[in-house]
Amino acid sequence: METETLAALAIGAHPDDVELGCGGTLALLAAAGRRVGILHLTRGEAGTRGTPDEREAEAHAAAAALGAVAVDFLNCGDGRLRTGEDEEDAVIAVLRRWRPEIVFGPAPRDRHPDHGRAHRLVAAAAFYAGLARRGRGQPYRPAAVFSYLQHDPFEPRFVVDVSAAWERKLAALAAYGSQLHQPGRAPALPPTKVASPEFRAAVEGRARHFGLLIGAEYGEPFWSPLPLAVRDPLELAPGGLR
Repeated sequence: METETLAALAIGAHPDDVELGCGGTLALLAAAGRRVGILHLTRGEAGTRGTPDEREAEAHAAAAALGAVAVDFLNCGDGRLRTGEDEEDAVIAVLRRWRPEIVFGPAPRDRHPDHGRAHRLVAAAAFYAGLARRGRGQPYRPAAVFSYLQHDPFEPRFVVDVSAAWERKLAALAAYGSQLHQPGRAPALPPTKVASPEFRAAVEGRARHFGLLIGAEYGEPFWSPLPLAVRDPLELAPGGLR
């Protein structure tokens, strides 16, 4: 397993959550030479389509498309995601092994109950990982945990311009043939919301919406429980037409 430190670690409840929510941001960081990784809390074993082995293989292919240098999976229970002490310790162990500067995770509330549970698990583990007397290994606490958008909307604290990385995000989504609609192919059966052409169009539409807000072609929004520090206000000036 990868043991070197990461600049950013993205955590999702199911394979494809990270890629849909912040795949462009990860690809952007990777292209800039930052080491990024992905942690899936389950293998999507309760999903309507695709076996756990198929979904794990898809997740590895998607991570490669984004430029991630580390991928791992935990067994927190798809469709009944557990947030107990054992699961916290499992996430703590990953945080201490990879020591990411920042963590991207699910938002506090979302349509899928596993996503809200995953948010609480990640937030708790990120804090407890800094306690010397909790769990094994050297204590380490990430500098920040930022939440990416999935289904339910939130007011973003910041939006990342992912225009330069959009094609890599699409390549990652193309890896999930068992889960997501692929343009040019008939919708897979049995039908699901995320496998519909409408959902695929909404992914692009949402990215264009948030991109428009910051003067970019595509954007990915994030939420933070705390205000963000700004060293140079001029860096916040939006691009595009004024």
